[in-house]
Amino acid sequence: MRGLEVVVVVLAAVLTMTWLARHLRWNEPVMLVAGGCLIGLIPDFRGPALRPEVVLLLFLPPLLYWESLTTSLRGIRTNERGIVLLATGLVLATAAAVASVGHALGLSWPLAFVLGAVVAPTDAIAVAAVARGLPRRIRTILRAESLINDGTALTLYAVVIGVAVEGLAVTWTDTAVRFLLAYAGGAAIGCGCAAVVVALRRRLRDRSVENALGVLTPFATYLPAQVLGVSGVLAVVTCGLILSQAGPKVISAGSRVQIVSFWEVSTSLLNSALFVLVGIQTPAIVSGIGSVSPGHAVTTASLVSGVVIAARLLWLYSVPYLIRALDRRPVQRTLRYGARQRFPVAWSGVRGAVSLAAALAVPTATAAGRPLAGHGLLVFTAVTVILVTLVLQGTTMPAVIRWSGLHSDPDETAEERRAHRQIIAAALEALPDHARRLNTPPETADAILSELRQYAAEKAGPPDTEDTGVRAGLELRRALIGVERGALIRLRDRRSIDDIVLRRLQSLLDTEEIRIELALRAFTGRPS
Repeated sequence: MRGLEVVVVVLAAVLTMTWLARHLRWNEPVMLVAGGCLIGLIPDFRGPALRPEVVLLLFLPPLLYWESLTTSLRGIRTNERGIVLLATGLVLATAAAVASVGHALGLSWPLAFVLGAVVAPTDAIAVAAVARGLPRRIRTILRAESLINDGTALTLYAVVIGVAVEGLAVTWTDTAVRFLLAYAGGAAIGCGCAAVVVALRRRLRDRSVENALGVLTPFATYLPAQVLGVSGVLAVVTCGLILSQAGPKVISAGSRVQIVSFWEVSTSLLNSALFVLVGIQTPAIVSGIGSVSPGHAVTTASLVSGVVIAARLLWLYSVPYLIRALDRRPVQRTLRYGARQRFPVAWSGVRGAVSLAAALAVPTATAAGRPLAGHGLLVFTAVTVILVTLVLQGTTMPAVIRWSGLHSDPDETAEERRAHRQIIAAALEALPDHARRLNTPPETADAILSELRQYAAEKAGPPDTEDTGVRAGLELRRALIGVERGALIRLRDRRSIDDIVLRRLQSLLDTEEIRIELALRAFTGRPS
């Protein structure tokens, strides 16, 4: 089956299954995987459809990059301790629990730990799909956890795969140093790449080149980290988080609107295509369990799936309460959730394509050339864990959210309104100076002043700059948009508003600025 035909079939499945899921109001990831399974039953598609390097080099960087660009850095800082514990401690605890069960069921200790590392991390894309409807703070915690825990799991995976396949000896010191280098090296490369991107964006004036740089950034960040043997995941996430703060200051409105539209469409397609590809791969994996009996394979996969879910539940209902007993600071008390409100976090440990890619990347033979015993069982178990968490937890999450009593954050709306008033106030304050600098006629400045006051009082939409009829009025309004954008960034930098609120209001300002630029071009007959 040629690659182009696979691409066409996968995209057709994405469109069909997505429309069907929304029409029937069913869980989209589950529908996409089910559609992929049906395709995987076709003889021409029974071969490998999802190579591990495709996920790790083509799918993973852009998806992680977009997730990190659109998450809340303020939320991550506020919940830093909980996120770190979930992304490191829970991953290691889950891997150890799975390894114990896997060894008890016949896998060697090294291969059992490989299985643990494979199924330990939650999937950023799958979690985002099932976490809709949760409050902003919980969504931020889940997204940040799934962005970081891939780095923890893949580093552990690299250590234990060397033991299972090459027979390497491992000491606690070597393992700790490897983890430290993976984290520190990945973060350093991410910071360096972000600094280069910011420096380039300050000098670029060509919109096409700017957008090409935006597309290149996640891949140019991920590859050097992988080549150097550090965490490419953490490099991309670090770069994305830094650019989420610097981007509003160095990216033009036109470029930002274009690149945001590109990433929204492309990541949506990549996300959905991954679920379809997981489904396509499933029939071949089920039929390739090797010499293991079907009953033993199903038992192993079922028990490991139960351990994965139970480990997260046990962690979320033990470690936070232990920390509560030790940390009694008032600021920490304000961040606490009750047992009922905590359950959606404990129930959202959905696994996805990264686990499948790691499982498929396990060699079938040792370095000595002998078959790796248990390989087929490992891959089958990993696929089962993915399907069980997607179906069981993904389909029941809406009911869990309703039962928990959690609702969308009222603070988000309040922050947006407060920011809206403050940026308009900044524009009103700056209007006289800009009007004098641009030699704006008094009647035009008065008209814009009146419209801004109405806008601040939320009695009207954004001022209709085309009605001013003069170039001076358009230029004045464009200058004031720059003032508003600067005020908005300062509010974010002071942590008065969240990054999510900034992006929403920034999008409105960008749209208005582009409309003014188009009006200026029509007025002058040449690009402004």
